[in-house]
Amino acid sequence: MSNIKKAFENGKAFIAFITCGDPDLETTAAAVHAAVENGADLIELGIPFSDPTAEGPVIQGANLRALNGGITTDKIFAFVKELRKDVTVPIVFMTYANVVFSYDADRFISTCKEIGIDGLILPDVPFEEKGEFLPFCHKYGVDLVSLIALTSENRIAMIAKEAEGFLYIVSSLGVTGTRSEIKTDLSSIVKVVRENTDIPCAIGFGISTPEQAKKMADLSDGAIVGSAIIKLLEKHGKEAPKHIGEYVKSMKEGLSS
Repeated sequence: MSNIKKAFENGKAFIAFITCGDPDLETTAAAVHAAVENGADLIELGIPFSDPTAEGPVIQGANLRALNGGITTDKIFAFVKELRKDVTVPIVFMTYANVVFSYDADRFISTCKEIGIDGLILPDVPFEEKGEFLPFCHKYGVDLVSLIALTSENRIAMIAKEAEGFLYIVSSLGVTGTRSEIKTDLSSIVKVVRENTDIPCAIGFGISTPEQAKKMADLSDGAIVGSAIIKLLEKHGKEAPKHIGEYVKSMKEGLSS
């Protein structure tokens, strides 16, 4: 059984996204610990990239700050290896195809396995092109997490049938970022997913309040939050982890209410 499933075993999952190295890896570690201690069921770690096409201004900014601070893939691998000494919840990487290609896909994914990464999300890799990475993911037992968006339409069933780990359902068209309202008809997407797989699905993009998280989790198996957490890092810097802990606690309580 995929380790990712553990995140969904105790009710609705709260998934926290944190960009590695913003503002530094010590703060990233403290932010991860604060999130987990306050109820995060799965951690999504962003490996910074110079052209993060799925991201809005908030996470783009985090990528730039981390890259300007000298973050590298090797530093992140060493960081996660250390983090895994006391963080037991599932952890996935979110990054871009070029990061994996430039490192060498086999080497990248084998290292993921060695350091305890459970899954990989590559938002710029279309479902039809996942064959570039899937053999390595299967070879090393790392789940390649698929995304489903409103534009997936007649491909939703196909993507769901081949899903691994969990399915990332994109709540809205466009890039990441907090939204005051989510109007997409997500229930019809989740219905098709449920008809084609037992793999859990979680909704992300635009979620920032406990009310939104509850609404999304009522439809699916969990909620994914990134930009709202990154805003706290941008605002508070090294002091952000305590604020992240409080925020995650409120979101997790919202999911469970």
